[in-house]
Amino acid sequence: MGDFTVALNPAKTFRSEILPINRTSPAALRPATAISFKSHRLRGPAIRASVMPREGQQQQQQPALLSSPRKSELADVIRRSALSNCLSETNLHATVPGLQSKTRGKVRDIYDAGDHLVLVTTDRQSAFDRILASIPFKGQVLNETSLWWFQRTKHIVSNAVVSAPDKNVTIAKKCSVFPVEFVARGFVTGSTDTSLWTVYNNGVRNYCGNVLPDGMVKNQKLPENILTPTTKAADHDVPVTPDEIIERGLMTRADYVEASEKALCLFEYGQQVALEHGLILVDTKYEFGKANDGSIMLIDEVHTPDSSRYWIAGSYLERFQNGLEPENIDKEFLRLWFKSHCNPYEDEVLPDAPEDLVCELAWRYIFLYETITKSKFEVPLTEEPIHDRISRNVASALSSLK
Repeated sequence: MGDFTVALNPAKTFRSEILPINRTSPAALRPATAISFKSHRLRGPAIRASVMPREGQQQQQQPALLSSPRKSELADVIRRSALSNCLSETNLHATVPGLQSKTRGKVRDIYDAGDHLVLVTTDRQSAFDRILASIPFKGQVLNETSLWWFQRTKHIVSNAVVSAPDKNVTIAKKCSVFPVEFVARGFVTGSTDTSLWTVYNNGVRNYCGNVLPDGMVKNQKLPENILTPTTKAADHDVPVTPDEIIERGLMTRADYVEASEKALCLFEYGQQVALEHGLILVDTKYEFGKANDGSIMLIDEVHTPDSSRYWIAGSYLERFQNGLEPENIDKEFLRLWFKSHCNPYEDEVLPDAPEDLVCELAWRYIFLYETITKSKFEVPLTEEPIHDRISRNVASALSSLK
């Protein structure tokens, strides 16, 4: 397998002239006019979206994350009713006829329904391979965000979605799932043990087959997007190289090549759409499966605030040049809180997440959904318990599939 890496996925060595932004040089102090993403070689022209105005142009309106009438409008709803009505656990196999078994994931509960799978997205919040809290409306946001992206990425890859009978539920086709997560990255950032910035800061310069140059700084844009695949160990994700994926029999060479091409295309398309909506899609993960006809399908979730990191585009360059953290719209701030108050990898018992942080994260999830989809998040109006509503809707949907 020694020559296989070259043929399969050659290590990406970035050209020496591509260096970190020099924050002290005169050129660096001038405001940059755009962030651009090089389009994948198989997907046509380069992707470019302006995030700062050129002379004579009006500043594009940027998403209002920290203060907006919409945030105030939702704050009372989140605190008053949703905190006490989160969907932390489901037991549909006890309430819906025809469900054969349950598999409990970090966030999703998956039920076997014969020819189909019923995926229920809960409000559980995971990080560090642990459950940290339950976040109001999170499950609905993730499910509806994924459905939005699934619908708009069919031109790149087919997906397993059959129907969505409930705000928290997707019914999907069964397939053979590849035991590999395709992590796509556009920036050197992150706080977890497997994040690109953590391993880079520890001196690693060859990560999952990608050769990285010296001198990069946290939150810097990579010269090109990269993939850093992972696979499951006993209770956590382990980085792997393309060679290791093949040698271990996790995927065939042909399947890996096709899935990696699709992952890069999905990521670049996601970056384009995000920039058009005032956001930067920083990194994300994809999972794929193989259908009965041998075709590769996109499964699980797409570009959600759980699987992805998003920053506000309009403030990124200025904050980066001033050494400040980007404005993020994901769970990173909750990760950082736990890292500063405990050892989330080793402590047996974790502290409770503060209510203010839980409510803030709920707002950020809704904010991201509304910013990406340009549609208003629909807060469930009924007082019916979430589990009862889901049971009723799933039972009706399964009966129609028979």
